[in-house]
Amino acid sequence: MPESDEQRSARDERIAQLHEQLVDAVDGLVSSDDWRRAMEFAARFRGRSFGNTLLIWVQHSAAYEAGRVPEPMPSYVAGFRQWQQLNRAVAKGQTGYMIHAPVTARFATITPQIAESWRRLGRAEQPRLGEVVRSRMIGVKPAYVWDISQTAGDPVPVRPPARLLRGAAPEGLWDGLAAQVHDHGFRIQRVSDERAIRGANGLTDYTSRTVSVRSNMDDAAQVKTLAHELAHVMLHGPDNPDAAAHRGIGEVEAESVALMIGAAHNLDTSSYTIPYVSSWASSVEGKTPAEVVQATGERVRATAVAILRNLTTAQIGDGDPPGLVREAPTAQRSVPPPVPFHRVTSLRQGNASSGMPAL
Repeated sequence: MPESDEQRSARDERIAQLHEQLVDAVDGLVSSDDWRRAMEFAARFRGRSFGNTLLIWVQHSAAYEAGRVPEPMPSYVAGFRQWQQLNRAVAKGQTGYMIHAPVTARFATITPQIAESWRRLGRAEQPRLGEVVRSRMIGVKPAYVWDISQTAGDPVPVRPPARLLRGAAPEGLWDGLAAQVHDHGFRIQRVSDERAIRGANGLTDYTSRTVSVRSNMDDAAQVKTLAHELAHVMLHGPDNPDAAAHRGIGEVEAESVALMIGAAHNLDTSSYTIPYVSSWASSVEGKTPAEVVQATGERVRATAVAILRNLTTAQIGDGDPPGLVREAPTAQRSVPPPVPFHRVTSLRQGNASSGMPAL
């Protein structure tokens, strides 16, 4: 049934409300500690976009303050029918958390290599003989999810948490990250101390295609630094025409990816330092801090997810209840391109001194 003007107006109003709520949440990330908590939270809900993660965060916090949920941090979230699939039902009177959901349409062509040849199919329209059909995301609409504490029914199995000794690295994490560094054509070298790499914890050299990590740190710090440098390899190389040359953004992106990798393994990140968001975000010409943070957050999430999917280490869950199969939106890029800046240098130093996207 076609959408009425009244339904369309109500939908647009809810989307505008979501946007305002999201901007408010992003504007609130003004300190390194706020950003660290946001990255750790996003790691626990990494199957969803950074924007939807923030929307879940602020709405659950409001529900906790109002006494509607028992814990300040959500554990698993899912849609109304998705909870029904797991033999659980949303409790009467519980309000869902509004997020963005994809709107998709089918497109067909006989020459898929020519972008202009794709035509949108009607709801019941069948493709012509020989045509290729693909679904694409064409917009967003409001949708609702509920935390498990807002539901009742069959128990959901709890994944055992990854346990970590203080100062130790998660088992197999260094090897898994190192393999991905090698897959990108870089060689890893451990140096004796920070003097060998300009006072830094790690250094990525795109000319010699080496990643250096100083070995006079404990194992946890070394593996965190390797994750930081892997993010530089994936996001900031000179062969990437859109790579960001802005040092502050590049460092925050890499450190935030490392934070998410660590958080996904229950690695303590309390001592990690991230530059203040207000200082680097406000320095980007033509962009508001909220726009930069929002773009960076999604790029960080997608990069961390790409890394985590190629690891065999024990990790915390991604926010979806165990047993739930949730279809990913179609036609999404795995790692969104960085916000373009002027040019990129051939050398990237990490941790100096102190150490359409999925919905």
